Amino acid sequence: MLIVGCGYIGRRLAARLSGEGNPVTGLVRSEASLNALRGSGVDALQVDLDLGGLPPGSTVGGNVYYLAPPPGEGKTDTRMQHFIAGFARSGQPRRIVYISTTGVYGDCHGEWVDESRPVNPQVDRAQRRWDAEQQLRAWRDTNGGELVILRVAGIYGPGKLPLARLRKGVPMVAETDAPWTNRIHADDLVETCLAAMEHGADGAVYNVSDGHPGNMTDYFNRVADLAGLDRPPTITLEQARDSLSPGLLSYLAESRRLSNRRMLEELGVKLRYPTLEEGLPASYP
Repeated sequence: MLIVGCGYIGRRLAARLSGEGNPVTGLVRSEASLNALRGSGVDALQVDLDLGGLPPGSTVGGNVYYLAPPPGEGKTDTRMQHFIAGFARSGQPRRIVYISTTGVYGDCHGEWVDESRPVNPQVDRAQRRWDAEQQLRAWRDTNGGELVILRVAGIYGPGKLPLARLRKGVPMVAETDAPWTNRIHADDLVETCLAAMEHGADGAVYNVSDGHPGNMTDYFNRVADLAGLDRPPTITLEQARDSLSPGLLSYLAESRRLSNRRMLEELGVKLRYPTLEEGLPASYP
């Protein structure tokens, strides 16, 4: 079992797999991440996919979780290109579970979205993910390997809450102006990754969310209340265009509500944290 990109979710996934006695190797880019992963008892490889593929034989006939992000710029995922091209040296894997984003759907004006919704990526980061999905589908069609794509909503959990932003008092738009957003707790995402590898239909796409959409402002307020911090000051959308970062503004420009029916029914995922009421209290030390 190989995990490409052992960051926040990858480390949790690796711990779960190794804890159950499954041989797993994590692929990381930095020496610090390499030492940290080995220190936790997980085998690790240090590879920079921007410079080339994986070591000989490292993927042949195996199962791969691909969690590495695309490059930070452009509309194509050149990192994925190197990864797939490297199979000529590392060997063709049996199955790949790819972590994509629900951003590939673009702005859906608050409508409910299932996996049959046509994609419409509107920002570069979503276009890079869509490009990676297409590259993997071409690999599957050409080489006969299996592929499952998970389009994942916003991830939260221990160590992944907007506490620093709240402490800085950065404003947020009023709830009446905030778009619909979707989330998944880190532990439930790990469960979904495992289920996708075990039960996911070859070639299938699954939305990954808790199925209870909310809005970003309400989320920040809930986090602030539980942390004992001040809620963020609110501003209008017009004011936001002058004071918020381009990245955050791009999220505020898209609104959708995700259906997770296929994830629950086809993958058999039983959510531990189906709402923020359960998930947020479990996200604090």
